[in-house]
Amino acid sequence: MMKDQEEEEFITIRVQDPRIQDQGSWASYVDYKIFLYTNSKAFTAKTSCVRRRYREFVWLRRRLQKNAGLVSLPELPGKNLFFQVSNSEGIERRRQGLQQFLEKVLHTTLFLSDSQLHLFLQTQLSLAQIEACVQGDTPFSVTEAILDNATSKKRVLDREDAEAVGPVGYEGERV
Repeated sequence: MMKDQEEEEFITIRVQDPRIQDQGSWASYVDYKIFLYTNSKAFTAKTSCVRRRYREFVWLRRRLQKNAGLVSLPELPGKNLFFQVSNSEGIERRRQGLQQFLEKVLHTTLFLSDSQLHLFLQTQLSLAQIEACVQGDTPFSVTEAILDNATSKKRVLDREDAEAVGPVGYEGERV
């Protein structure tokens, strides 16, 4: 049942703007802005922007693998025990690897129905809150969490973000 003029679905994902948090502390870490722009029916909000750190990507990959069965998941950039937040080349390599990971995940139809992926990409919920929400242990649903985040972020997203992804979008597969 395809319409003649049906617009092709796309998913644009950008991992950008690495920031060092708690700089100067032994517990400093880098987090990354994840900007999503899509017209895919798989997503509740068509634009979102969140910040996540490497260990949260590790959690996401484990969760997706648990639900993936025999579908293989792309790898994350390697965990470097001596990763230093002062190493800008290392931070950039990791950023590129995280973006490639998300691009491949979003190119796999099976993962587009995973609520954990949607909450990871479209809310600032903690990992524990994501798990609780998916299990129905929160006063809000997955959709409500995403819509709440989208309305609170709408004022935060500026034109630069929307223009930055413009026509160079990552084309997702048809669902």
